[in-house]
Amino acid sequence: MVGRSLAVLIGAAAVTGCVQIETPDKPIEINLNINIRQEVVYRLDGDAKKLIEQNSEIF
Repeated sequence: MVGRSLAVLIGAAAVTGCVQIETPDKPIEINLNINIRQEVVYRLDGDAKKLIEQNSEIF
């Protein structure tokens, strides 16, 4: 009998909680500060580099 009374008491205590949800008065503001930086790295073979330097008017 004591076990049953204890279970009812614990169950009643768990049900007594209350949750309220209200909408905010002001709009929600989300600031996104995003910096996008792109770097292109290239390497040339020595012979290709010399060829480009000799014919720089083509490029």
